[in-house]
Amino acid sequence: MSLSMDKYDVETSAVPSESGNFSAGEIEDVPAIDPQLEKRTLAKFDKYLLPQLFVILILAYLDRTNIGNAKVFGFEDGIGLKGTQFNTLSTIFYPTYVTLEVPWTMAVKRFGANQVLGVAMVAWSIITLGTGFIHNYHQAIAVRILLGTFEACLVPSIAFIISTIWSRESQSKRMAMIYGCQCLSGAFGGLIAYGIESMGRKHGLDSWRWLFIIEGAASVGLCAICWLLLPRSAEGAWFLSAEEKEVMRARKQRDILYKGSEEFSWSYARMAFTDPFIYVASLSFFCSSIALFGFGTFLPTIIKGLGYTSKQANYLTIPVYFFATMILCTATAVSDRLKKRAAVICFAPVPVIIGYIIVCGTDSHGAGYFAMFLIGAGIYTYNCLILTWVTNNLSPDYKRSVGMPFFVSLANISGIVASNIYPSTDGPRYLVGNAVSAGMEFLALLGIGCMWWMLKKRNNTKETLKAQGVEDNGKEGDRALDFVYNL
Repeated sequence: MSLSMDKYDVETSAVPSESGNFSAGEIEDVPAIDPQLEKRTLAKFDKYLLPQLFVILILAYLDRTNIGNAKVFGFEDGIGLKGTQFNTLSTIFYPTYVTLEVPWTMAVKRFGANQVLGVAMVAWSIITLGTGFIHNYHQAIAVRILLGTFEACLVPSIAFIISTIWSRESQSKRMAMIYGCQCLSGAFGGLIAYGIESMGRKHGLDSWRWLFIIEGAASVGLCAICWLLLPRSAEGAWFLSAEEKEVMRARKQRDILYKGSEEFSWSYARMAFTDPFIYVASLSFFCSSIALFGFGTFLPTIIKGLGYTSKQANYLTIPVYFFATMILCTATAVSDRLKKRAAVICFAPVPVIIGYIIVCGTDSHGAGYFAMFLIGAGIYTYNCLILTWVTNNLSPDYKRSVGMPFFVSLANISGIVASNIYPSTDGPRYLVGNAVSAGMEFLALLGIGCMWWMLKKRNNTKETLKAQGVEDNGKEGDRALDFVYNL
C-alpha cells in the first residue's frame, strides 16, 4: 500500500515514550525540526512499520473468519454441530473480544507494541492451528473464546498506534489499512479455502481441518517474525538513524501540549467514559458493524444461498473483496485530501442499503451477486472512516487510549447480533438477516448526521468564547478551547 507523506504530518510520535515526561520549560527549548528530515523520518514508519501491521492484520482476519469458509465444506458435520450451534460459535467469540479491548490498548500504551501485540499474535495463531484438531462442540466453544480474548488486542491497538504517529489530516489512508486488510483477507481466505477444499481429505484429515492447520501454522511463523521486528517506541525504532530518533524525541516535546501528560490519570478515563460523543459514535458504529460482521462471516453462505456450489461460493468472494478494497482506498484518499470525514462517510451506507434491498427483493443469481459488490463497497468504507473520525477527535493521548477502544468495544457488541441473524433455517436466501442489515445501515447513516451536529455545536461554542476574549474555558483535551474538532 503506497502512502504519500502529508505536509500536515506534525502529530506526535506514537508508541510509548522511553524518555519519560517533559516539563513546560523543556517545551520552550525544543529545537527547530528540519521539515525534510521530519518527512523522511515519518516515511520510514510507512516503509518499515506499516508493512508489519499489514501482515499482522491479514493473518488475524484470516484466523478469525476462516470459520465461515470452513462452514461451507464440512465443518458443521465434522464436529457434529446441530441446530443453531454454529451461530453460537460465531457469537461466543465476542464477549471476551469486546470486554478486553480497552485493557489491551492501555497495555500497548504502557508496555509497548512489540511486547503486547507479540504475545497476542502468537497466542491467537496457536489457537487457530489447534482448531484443526477439535472434535466436538465444547472444544470449539473453548477455542473461539480464547481466540476472542487475544484478537481483542488487534484493531484498537493498531488504530491507537496510527493515531499517535501521524497527523489527523493524514490518518485515514493509514487507518484504511485496517479495513483494507479485512477486505483482502476475505479475498485471500476465499482463494485459500478453494485450494484446500480442492485437495480433499489428506492424511486422514478432512479439508476443513487443513484450512485451520495451514493458516494457523503460517500465522505462528509470520507473527513470530513480526514480534521480533516491531519497535517498542517510536524514538527507539530500530530502523531510524540517531538523527531521526532525535527528530521523534523533538516531535514528542513539541506536541506535548496536544498529547497531555505522559502520566496516566483516571481523570482521562473519566473524560472518555462521560463523553456523549463516544456513545453516539458507538451506536452508529454498532449499527454498521452488524452488516460488517454478518457480511464477513456469512458471505460464502449467502453466495451459496444464491444457488452456487460450495466451491463456487468460496472463489466468488474473491472479486467482491477486491472491489471493496479499491473503493475503500479511493474513499479514504478523498477524505484525507478534503480533510473532511462526514462529507465522505455519509455516502457509504447508500450502496449497502441498495444492495440488501436487491438481495431481499429478487432470487436472481446475477442480481444477488451484483448486490454483494454494492454491500462490500460501502460497509468497509463506512467503518474505516468513522473509526478515523472518532480517533481524530479524542485528545489527549490517554483519553484516546481509553476512549477509542471503548468506542470500538461498544460497537463490537454487534458481533453477537450479527452471528445470530443468519441461522441455517433461514436458508437459502436469508431474508431476515439481509433485511436487518439494511435497516441497521440506514440507522448508521442517521448517526453520521448526529455526530456531525454534536461536533459542529462544540466548535461553534468555542468560537463564541474566543470572540468574547475568553482564553481558557477550564477544560482539558479535546474539550479545551484550542482544540478544533475535525468535521
